[in-house]
Amino acid sequence: MRANKLLFSSLIVILVAGCSSSPSGRYSQHHDSAPTRLPTQAELRNAVPVPEPHSPQGNRDYEVFGRQYQVMDSAQGFAEEGYASWYGNKFHGHLTSNGEYYDMYSMTAAHTRLPLPTYVKVTNLTNNRSVIVRVNDRGPFHPERVIDLSFAAAYKLDMLDSGTAPVRVEAINLETPLASAGEQAKASSYHIQLVASSDKQRLSQIKDHLPTQFKEIATTEQNNGLYKLVLGPVPEHESHDLLERVRANGYPKAFRVKALQNSAAAPDGTAQN
Repeated sequence: MRANKLLFSSLIVILVAGCSSSPSGRYSQHHDSAPTRLPTQAELRNAVPVPEPHSPQGNRDYEVFGRQYQVMDSAQGFAEEGYASWYGNKFHGHLTSNGEYYDMYSMTAAHTRLPLPTYVKVTNLTNNRSVIVRVNDRGPFHPERVIDLSFAAAYKLDMLDSGTAPVRVEAINLETPLASAGEQAKASSYHIQLVASSDKQRLSQIKDHLPTQFKEIATTEQNNGLYKLVLGPVPEHESHDLLERVRANGYPKAFRVKALQNSAAAPDGTAQN
């Protein structure tokens, strides 16, 4: 991916991403920017689709810059083409529209109308590279742009230099197998992410108050200033049941993420840094 060229040329790019166009004084940066390092190979792994209920927030119709947006009831069969943009440092560690924390090294994205969360396949039409991301945010609020990608997702699509790229966005049908049996066997371990925060002490307090059954497999991981509290890893056949038990025990926003081999924890395919 021309890593060296991308790293230094992209660091000076001033983004005009959809999310960054929302007026707010809660960010430390006035303009968005790229981080000081490229994603690791672990961070370039696709998001792992799994059935999830709609988030309790971020799924109502809304208005931005005088324009009304109607949130779709379902993403079934959804597909569209347009331009993708990406967002990075300015929003890293801040809340997304559905109440999670944005991690620019995770495979996530923002969309104006898709239900949160929705898993989508995004294909760069200029080079045919593709990535699977989890939509958990709103944006981009910019004409002709259809999706805002995380830094890691944009890097995987090789669109950092240009800043935008023509893409096709396709919602994932979770009833259709996404990988061969061999690929599924290689990705048989999962974590359950409970919460993410820039406040490590807050996560430690949450961990201390977890039920014993969860505390024994809980781990706090750090990734570029953002901390994540995860459970596991557990085998794939146990991960769905664990996810349901976690959600039933007061963590409705918990979700499943693929674990890395030889790693204690790796939320969203990331590695500890």
